[in-house]
Amino acid sequence: MNKLQTLASYENRLSRVVDHIYAHLDEDIRFDDLAEVACLSPYHWHRIYAAMRGETITATIRRLRLTRAADRLANSAEPIATIAARARYTTADAFARAFKEAYGQTPADYRSSGSHATFKAATREQDARRFSVEIVQLSATRCAAVAHVGPYMQIDRAMARLFSELAASGLLAAEQKMRAVFLDDPDLVPVDRLRSKACTPIAEDVLLPAALEAMVLRGGSYARLGYKGPYADMKEAYRWLLGAWLPHSGHEPDDAPIFEAYLNSPAETPPTELLTDIHLPLKGRP
Repeated sequence: MNKLQTLASYENRLSRVVDHIYAHLDEDIRFDDLAEVACLSPYHWHRIYAAMRGETITATIRRLRLTRAADRLANSAEPIATIAARARYTTADAFARAFKEAYGQTPADYRSSGSHATFKAATREQDARRFSVEIVQLSATRCAAVAHVGPYMQIDRAMARLFSELAASGLLAAEQKMRAVFLDDPDLVPVDRLRSKACTPIAEDVLLPAALEAMVLRGGSYARLGYKGPYADMKEAYRWLLGAWLPHSGHEPDDAPIFEAYLNSPAETPPTELLTDIHLPLKGRP
């Protein structure tokens, strides 16, 4: 195999590892099992993973479990003890310490007063000015994309495959931008059938590998909400944008999907410091 083929092989094997982790977050995950999934030596595979993905496999598993726990705390009434057990913590105290270290609040405080609660209150009060929304004009942008079907909170699975394919083809830039397009209403479509796409801007003249599709992010007018905080809280940010800001804005939504632009990486950034621009397409003024 040439160097690009070898790189593609390693990227594909590590993507299988991440898919396996997602499928077994509720279970004990053994490193030897992950080595078999990756078809790599048990002595070396985790160092290969850390070098190529920028975090240890332990950090990945912990981050994904806590991300899912945050989603359940913010968006469900599931008991905290149950959420802790499903995140594979043997005691509520151990879960509380790990969660506070990552999110800056205990699970109970996060559930009652996280940023999702602030957005929820603003929606309930119809406070259209609580958060800043900017009207921007964007050019149409060609992107490379990978489709995802399932929970929107797992869009990073598709993002990992997208970046792996770009890296394996020698197309990954040093500061590759991260985008995601969401095609369905999560309040209407079952979570396991939600459609989305992980995407990234790519030059017009670049020939994409077969595993990637080309798509164009619509140009035109957008309402841009700059959001800071955990991805788990963004459901309430959407509800505020659509249910409080939009009806008071004088604007009409266009017939095109919302997209998100991610300004930093969850593998390198505490959840409370994550920056995301939410773009709601608007009709042009008559």
